[in-house]
Amino acid sequence: MRYLPEPEHRNGTIAKTAILLINLGTPDAPTPRAVRRYLEQFLSDPRVIEIPRALWLPILHGFVLNSRPKKSARKYARIWSSEGSPLKVHTEGQARLLRSHFGFQVPMPLTVDFAMRYGEPSIAGTLARLKSEGCERVLVLPMYPQYAASTTASALDQVAEFLRKTRNVPEIRLVKHFHDHPSYIGSLAGLVQEHWRQSGRPDKLVMSFHGLPRFMLARGDPYPVECHKTARLLAERLELADNHWQVSFQSRF
Repeated sequence: MRYLPEPEHRNGTIAKTAILLINLGTPDAPTPRAVRRYLEQFLSDPRVIEIPRALWLPILHGFVLNSRPKKSARKYARIWSSEGSPLKVHTEGQARLLRSHFGFQVPMPLTVDFAMRYGEPSIAGTLARLKSEGCERVLVLPMYPQYAASTTASALDQVAEFLRKTRNVPEIRLVKHFHDHPSYIGSLAGLVQEHWRQSGRPDKLVMSFHGLPRFMLARGDPYPVECHKTARLLAERLELADNHWQVSFQSRF
């Protein structure tokens, strides 16, 4: 195997630490061509589509990628801002704010960056750049509170692939999930309460999560269980009676 090129190792350099936020990804532009590239990468991931390759790839290339990009591009265009894709803009903003926060709070060389599982900036490219900047320790933080094989594990697959091609690997720590972390639940509660103050309190709070095929749950994916735990803890923090909140799942391909 040919490893990625890197400079000669030298003693005495100050080791840096990086926090790498990983989000799902976005097309480069709200155009059919850019959306097609994004969908091809996304829907070719065996973590996302658990159908035998011999069956799925002809469907993907023969039908999906010839019909879906144009429709999806129109939808992306509706939410696209002058700064670009909202997902990328907000993820980059979170990294920038965390970088500023830790710059004042942590007495050590620390940086915060972000990458996308699909599209740019890529996980491999960002890890390579961080390594070239002297980051020898990396905390990998997928931005999915609830673990799922199709999201968190897929992102970690890319980290593992980068390490497999690297001669002098950095020290890696992984965050698997944070669906029940008190700070996360507290943050959600604060957002809900602020919305109630501005718009009034409804009869029922509906907590909606991205959907996942049922067969993945049957095969051991903990995602739905973690979603329900997040909802229960949030309801408890908001002191909601059982008939004043509900869980739902949305979004189907």
